[in-house]
This record gives sequence, structure tokens and C-alpha cells, in this order.
Amino acid sequence: MSFPYTKVLVIGATSGIGKALATKLVQNDTQVIIAGRRKENLEEFVRENGSEKVKYKVFDVMNLEAIPKFASEVVSENPDLDCVFVNSGIQRPFDFANPESVDLDVFDQELITNYTSAVRLTKEFLPHLQKQPTQTAIAFTTSQMALVPMMRCPNYGASKAALHHFILALRTQLQDGPGNVKVLEIYPPAVQTELHDPKHQPDLKDGHLIGMPLQEFIDEVWAKLTQGEDQIPVGSAKDIFEAFEIKRQQIYQQMTEMLRGLLKQFLR
Repeated sequence: MSFPYTKVLVIGATSGIGKALATKLVQNDTQVIIAGRRKENLEEFVRENGSEKVKYKVFDVMNLEAIPKFASEVVSENPDLDCVFVNSGIQRPFDFANPESVDLDVFDQELITNYTSAVRLTKEFLPHLQKQPTQTAIAFTTSQMALVPMMRCPNYGASKAALHHFILALRTQLQDGPGNVKVLEIYPPAVQTELHDPKHQPDLKDGHLIGMPLQEFIDEVWAKLTQGEDQIPVGSAKDIFEAFEIKRQQIYQQMTEMLRGLLKQFLR
């Protein structure tokens, strides 16, 4: 199989997984719109890959009130958009054993970036995706920490777990239409990106060396995307997923069917 989508928006594409994914898409002759905060990084990507293949939009997902306008502009300028990758993410350590060290403003920024913005972006892009005559997709980058928490970064795991639960419910809600929107989820392990850089986690030494090499990760993700898989755990995330997530999702499906019948007598 080949990748079935022809024009893809990658949100959070100025570095790391988002940038590498956008590069892979361009290499496979997919039209790409990249979006992120750092204009200089976006412009450099366009120079390297060609303006005939790549467009860019400067956008910060922290600006929640601007999301409707951003989505409207992207759709207006790209009516043939058929896939959206929601990839923005940050990771910050918090030690609640020392409450005075916890910066709740940073905590809120992480939650907004990793979860709240993804939900709002989904709401704004879905109407366009649902109206297309062919299959479309909305894809999310979560984490193996969506399945198992990490003591060092409790909010990161919690925000990714929230997004994972949202994705499961979203996939179920969309399975009968309107439209034909596929919901994809990528579960990375630790990957060698700036997520762990000293700028973002100053107590780490050589944090950029933590985890799976980025290109190795992207190559595995791409292979699964072209095989049509909608859940893509990679590396150590695969072991976690197979250990219990498959069973948990079976229970979720059973509960969904039970509630559909049970709630009929209570719904207006």
C-alpha cells in the first residue's frame, strides 16, 4: 500500500517528530503544510524542500482563541486538504514532593499544548474532513506515557493519557459518519529530539541522546502508515501496548455497546 492522503497539515513541525514526519511526507511526494511557532524553522524547511511542495503557517497552539481562524484560513487556502497531523507536545518535570518547586503556569502550558489544543483543533478541522468525498484522516502523536505514567513528568503522562482517551472515543463517534474520517494514533517511545534538551529540562545531561534515534522511529511509523494501520505503537511502546492495551480496548468496546443499550431509556 501507499500513503493514501495527498495534502497533509502537520501541526508542530518546527523540530523533532513533526519535522521528521513532514520530511518523510515530502520525500514521498505528498503536498505538505507545516505549522509551528518558529517562523525561521518553517522558512528553512521550505527552502530545503521547495515551495512547490511545502507551504507554511506560523501558529502557536497555546493561542487557543486563534485556533478557529487558523483552521478557517488553512481550509480556505487548501480545499483539498485530506489529512491533519496534530503533533505539538512539550514535556516538563514536576516534583510534587517539593510543592514549592512546582510552577503551575508551566503545568497549565503543558496541559494546553498536549491536550486542550488538540481537542480544539479537532473540533475546527472535522467539518472540513467530514465533507470530503474520499477518506480523510486526523492523526495524533501521543506517547507510551499515555499508557503508563512516568513519575518524573506526571503531567506529561496525564495529558497524553487524556488525549488517548479522547482519541478512542472520537474514533468510535466517527465510525458511522458523517463522512469517512479515519482517526490515527502514534505512540512513540522516548525518541531523540529536543523534548529532552537542557533548555526544556535543565536537570538532564545530554538529554538529546535519550531514546530511539529519530530517523529509525520515523521509518517504522511510515511503514505502518502505508500499511493502513490506525494505531502505531513503536519500540518499547509496542511492548506496553501488547501487554494490556489491546485487552483494555476490548473492554472499552464492550462497555460502549452496553452503554448504548442501557442509556436508550434515559436519553432525550
